[in-house]
Amino acid sequence: MGRIAGVTAAETRERLLRAAVDVFARRGYDGARVADIAAAAGVSNGALYAHFDSKAELIVAALRAHGPRLLADLLAADPDRPVAELLVAVGRRLPRRPDARGSLIVEALIAARRDEDAARPMHDYVGERAGWLAGLVRTAQDTGEIDPALSPVAVAHLCLLLTMGSALLTPDLHAVGDEEWSALLTRLVAAIAPTDPAPRTPLSKGEHQ
Repeated sequence: MGRIAGVTAAETRERLLRAAVDVFARRGYDGARVADIAAAAGVSNGALYAHFDSKAELIVAALRAHGPRLLADLLAADPDRPVAELLVAVGRRLPRRPDARGSLIVEALIAARRDEDAARPMHDYVGERAGWLAGLVRTAQDTGEIDPALSPVAVAHLCLLLTMGSALLTPDLHAVGDEEWSALLTRLVAAIAPTDPAPRTPLSKGEHQ
C-alpha cells in the first residue's frame, strides 16, 4: 500500500492530516501509532514519512490544518461584526464538549509537555495564534472597542487560556448554566471596553508604531 493512484501529493497530505485528527482523538498522542494513521489514510508508512518526519510533526500539522478556529470562521463570515461580540459568541461555546478538533488541541498540549520534538512546533503554533489574537485586539483598540491601555498580548493570552482550558475542563467534569456563563462573559467583555466610549479613528498603516 503506497501512494494511491490518481491522488496528488497534496491530496495524500490532506488525507493523512484528516486521519491524524481522528486517530489522535480516539487513541491519544501516546496511544496513536504512525502505522494506525497511515492505515486510516489508506497509504503506507513510507508515504506518511514522505510528508512528515515524525508523529510529533504530524500532530502539530494536523492542528494547524484542522484545529479549532471558530473565531476566525465567525470573523470571516462577518468581518464588520464588533470584536467584543465575536469574543462573547466564541466564549458561549467554550463550556460545550469538544469535538475531535477540540480533543486534538488537548493531545498536542500533552505531547508538547512530554516530547521535546512536539514542544518546538507547538510553541510556534501557540505563538502564531497569540500573535493573530493580539493583532485582532489592536484593531479593536484602534476602533475604540477595547481599552487601548490594555496589553493586546495579555488579552490574547487570556483568550488562549480560556479556549485551551475549555478543552480540558469538559462538561462531565464541571458544568455551568448557559445564562450564567453568558452573563459573566458579557460582564468580562464590558470590563475591557474603553472608559471613554467615544470611537477612535482607525490608524493608517504608516501611523502604527
